[in-house]
Amino acid sequence: MKKKLPVAEQLKKKYHKTEEITNFKEMLYRSADIYRSRTAFKLKDENGNIITISYEQFKNDVVSLGTSLIEKGFLNKRIAVIGKNSYHWCVSYLAASIVGIVVPIDKELHTDDVINFMNVSQTVCILGDSKNLDAVLDNIEKVENPDTIFVFFDKESKNSFSNLLLAGKASYENGKVDFDKIEINPDELRILLFTSGTTGSAKGVCLSQRNICSNILSTYGIVKVKRSDLFFSILPLHHTYECTLGFLLPIYSGASIAHCEGLRYILKNLSEFHPSVILCVPLLLENMHKNILKNMNKSLPEKYRKANGNPFDNLPFFLKKIVQTKVKNTLGGRLRVFIVGAAAANPEIVSDFKNLNLLTLQGYGLTECAPLVAGNTDFFQKDDAAGLPIPNVEYKIDSPNQEGVGEIIVKGPNVMLGYYEDDEKTKQTIIDGWFHTGDLGKIDENGYLYITGRCKSVIVTKNGKNIYPEEVEYYLNDNPLISESLVLGIQKEDDDETYINAQIYPNIEAITEYLKGSVPTKEEIWKIVSDAVSAVNKKLPNYKHIKSFGIRDKEFEKTTTQKIKRYGNNMKINK
Repeated sequence: MKKKLPVAEQLKKKYHKTEEITNFKEMLYRSADIYRSRTAFKLKDENGNIITISYEQFKNDVVSLGTSLIEKGFLNKRIAVIGKNSYHWCVSYLAASIVGIVVPIDKELHTDDVINFMNVSQTVCILGDSKNLDAVLDNIEKVENPDTIFVFFDKESKNSFSNLLLAGKASYENGKVDFDKIEINPDELRILLFTSGTTGSAKGVCLSQRNICSNILSTYGIVKVKRSDLFFSILPLHHTYECTLGFLLPIYSGASIAHCEGLRYILKNLSEFHPSVILCVPLLLENMHKNILKNMNKSLPEKYRKANGNPFDNLPFFLKKIVQTKVKNTLGGRLRVFIVGAAAANPEIVSDFKNLNLLTLQGYGLTECAPLVAGNTDFFQKDDAAGLPIPNVEYKIDSPNQEGVGEIIVKGPNVMLGYYEDDEKTKQTIIDGWFHTGDLGKIDENGYLYITGRCKSVIVTKNGKNIYPEEVEYYLNDNPLISESLVLGIQKEDDDETYINAQIYPNIEAITEYLKGSVPTKEEIWKIVSDAVSAVNKKLPNYKHIKSFGIRDKEFEKTTTQKIKRYGNNMKINK
């Protein structure tokens, strides 16, 4: 009898066909040629009316802005982009990365950090929202390059975005076609990203356009993007996850993009733009899931409601169909897939969405890998796994322990060039072509990857037992009365053993509901959290037991992809 191939090998025979691209200019010109009059972006004008931007217009705007940047003398120079997700941001990113080296900066950073990144990267120009640029101009004495040009997206000035667009358009029409003549080496530094990792200070990640283009093609190979798709962009564009998969992938594919106006406007925007694809982080998925269950239990006949949990499985067939349609309509009516990254999604939530006819595909990636490494696909899905290797990318486990857990290492055309001006760190991280991720995981017999934690966050007990904080946090966060948690290893003054401490931010709204509407006292909160900790300890072996806990009165500080930072103020222990 013929032996059945592992799923990872079966997948290789199913990839969607792709058309090769190696740089952004080639991608932009190709898409404008193929999809010319199709909608690339849906935007709102000053009156709140929805307008469309065609692929041809998008290309022309990139060319016009790029022409102006060349005329300013910025060919092959470092150009920063900062601001909320917008059409202007997208045009600026592509123009900057074709003319020179683009430096996308997180709009949430402290102004001193923004200036530091500008100085370190030797930025000659920064394009962005007035909120961010004004803050830098207020501290202009800290900017090392006195000739830095500030290009405002949203207010008029000599070098405003709209003025540069008009000037570039006029120059191009008068025969200045230098932008068309640019030849891009796909393997040189063109994207410089400063990461906001959960485990320490920012590092400069050097990416080439081949790194990102290979990732676009690999993703398209396992998740088909339709021309009729509309991507709803919520996560910050400066991050590779949203930039590669929520912006550049749809542009390659001929799909459309609409930008969320802010977290409080998500539901409103869903009903206005009717998206079919949403990239999100687990936190956003959990919030949507909570709201859906809440509304489902409110609107269903009494006998089908479930006080805590999902009533869907117990519904008769005809009601399931009605619920599926109703849920889909609240999400805009066209939604077909959630793509989830940045952290592991709860498998039960993934399964619940699948029952509602909403495919939820989670993956695993890092900025250094442009970003995707593994993903669930159109062909194979496993709710509790990060996925299978994407086309042309390999991963394996370095020095696995008895349970098969070790550091995940990755090889492929998506792996970064190295860390900016840090050869030592690059050599420590890329060894014989393999990128050492710093993440812990294991691989099953079918090639599915499971993330178990980070090397640096592993807590090692006195007798050599490894405890992955993420596992304990998963059980804590699974309790609806707990909003979020951070698990740490601590030592007592008179003892060199390591003990597990949990810092917990309770869900006051859920606790109030649990107490039948009365505002909880400190003692009641303490008792409820204490019971939750005891319940978690019953599920864990003794050496993983939470020995002490503290209650936070505000949320943990997070990165822009909503991961809790494992450094700084978050590491202070509340007793």
